[in-house]
Amino acid sequence: MNDTNTHLLRGSLCTMLGGVCWGFSGTCGQYLFSRFGVSSLWLTCLRLLSGGIIMLLLATIHHRRDLRNIWRSPSDAGMLIGYGIFGLMMCQYAYMTSISYSNAGTTTVLQTLSLVIIMLLTCLRLRRRPNRLETIALLLALLGTFLLATGGDPAHMVLSPQGLFWGLATAVAVTVYTLLPRRLLSRWDREVVNGWGMLIGGAVLNLAARSWTFQVSLPIQGWLAVGAIVLFGTVLSFTLFMQGIQDIGPVKSSILAATEPVSATIFSAVWLGTAFSTVDLVGFAAIIATIFLLSVPQKHTCGHTGDSNATDPSEAQ
Repeated sequence: MNDTNTHLLRGSLCTMLGGVCWGFSGTCGQYLFSRFGVSSLWLTCLRLLSGGIIMLLLATIHHRRDLRNIWRSPSDAGMLIGYGIFGLMMCQYAYMTSISYSNAGTTTVLQTLSLVIIMLLTCLRLRRRPNRLETIALLLALLGTFLLATGGDPAHMVLSPQGLFWGLATAVAVTVYTLLPRRLLSRWDREVVNGWGMLIGGAVLNLAARSWTFQVSLPIQGWLAVGAIVLFGTVLSFTLFMQGIQDIGPVKSSILAATEPVSATIFSAVWLGTAFSTVDLVGFAAIIATIFLLSVPQKHTCGHTGDSNATDPSEAQ
């Protein structure tokens, strides 16, 4: 096997495994919410702060200079603070809160709508109409959201209003997370940017929520789930996905990362017994299909997400 094939295989496996890790961590969150009544606010505080510390420790191995130098530019420092608060903090909190009101499978599917939002924003910026594939993707996204929210019956809401709101808020937050740090990521290492971003977002959220006042008592299996969210859903998934992007590029990685909503749905159903109807699965399929449609390289495409996926939405999870 030559080097090209080796990199292709390694990148594909890493990307898919990274998506599975994200899906599993989301299901661990659902487990904590449904079995132990854990607050999504407390869990987000802990995940951001501990994840940021671990990622910065890893960054010291290969990128020690970047850890200091990124703060020497006032514009980069300001953008990094904004990214930590409005990108990572909002994204992680919305994601976990959505799971607490619905389930991991539905939330990870709804967050995929961020690709459609990015496509529409790109079209507005370039003052162009969506092309045929983009229009189909938009219609599929609307159909999928409608099916998940109503079960196909517009007179009834199957998904709770809170679950729908926070699921859509996750998609918006992922969009901000994806677009905001582009300049930072072109100049600094991803581990450094995301490590500092998590630490900043975690520090702000912990102070705002006064997390030290939370009374949390968990059995050993609860703490194992928390550890899985931090280690599998933050450190391992990030490392695997970054390797995937390096080996096969952001566009192919974004397609293969569809293992996240698929695995979250499977874990949620098999492990926690979450029931998904046929209509739910059709809605899932409609939204997930947008990943493939919006990842097709085309000329004169206002919403081609190849560039946008350089920071893939799934990284936020």
